[in-house]
Amino acid sequence: MFDYKLLAALAAVIEQAGFERAAQVLGLSQSAVSQRIKLLEARIGQPVLVRGTPPTPTGIGRRLLNHVQQVRLLERDLQGQVPALDDGRMRERLRIALNADSLATWWAPAVGDFCVEQGVLTDLVVEDQDVGLKRMRAGEVAACLCGSERPVAGARSLLLGAMRYRALASPAFIARYFPNGVDPQAIANTPALVFGPDDFLQHRYLAALGAEDGFEHHLCPSSEGFIRMTEAGMGWGLVPQLQVREQLERGTLVELLADRPIDVPLYWHHWRNGGQLLTRLTEHLAKNAGQWLVPLVPLAPDQASVSRL
Repeated sequence: MFDYKLLAALAAVIEQAGFERAAQVLGLSQSAVSQRIKLLEARIGQPVLVRGTPPTPTGIGRRLLNHVQQVRLLERDLQGQVPALDDGRMRERLRIALNADSLATWWAPAVGDFCVEQGVLTDLVVEDQDVGLKRMRAGEVAACLCGSERPVAGARSLLLGAMRYRALASPAFIARYFPNGVDPQAIANTPALVFGPDDFLQHRYLAALGAEDGFEHHLCPSSEGFIRMTEAGMGWGLVPQLQVREQLERGTLVELLADRPIDVPLYWHHWRNGGQLLTRLTEHLAKNAGQWLVPLVPLAPDQASVSRL
């Protein structure tokens, strides 16, 4: 039988990215958390953590994390059915990985009422779409928003829709670099904005225009900062349409190539055995996400390689 105090220690170390913060969350000393991890490893007969900065789970550690995530959610269901089992603990905290652009635009209005009605807290891990799925594979999150359709083992995926991105720049930027009008292939010779090292949307957008690899760009790992830097004329960028309606109306941002948006798919991944809470959240997202996301349609042949991943 599992000793769930030991599994809780493992989950806390991974979720809190270290022993010190895990000890604070569990109300234990750092030494006690370390002893619980060592005892878990002794009982299993192999390491569950790679002790780095931050610690990462081993293969068996990932399997244990997946298990404890699902057990927490199933326990919540059981407590709802058998109130006598409710031990008075804090609300369930649902750990979800999602991309910064979703968090900056549609996520809060889409799930706000649900979280209030269900009495659930969220622990959001902001990652690029590709990295979010890795977090789920590692057992660190119970669900994630991802650009990939294929789910990890033991999970399901559901297409919610797509975020529409537009290539934008400030009027001053366009006047400086394109005095005679925007030349699609010349865009690669102007400074760009890229969210982070895992963001290849701009790269593939340029490839679809027939431009060569290797363009100069700023790195800006902030959705709000990305907009501010674009408005300041520091570079052009692919920006969620949801986030810049006011700027487009005011003319502080202008589309480089009219009517050539990129729709980036968003898939909701969740554990199959995640209990009623995850099922309800999935149903809620399936019903409501279309208010903000656009239907995903096949790309034209010259855009087929463009993706946020």
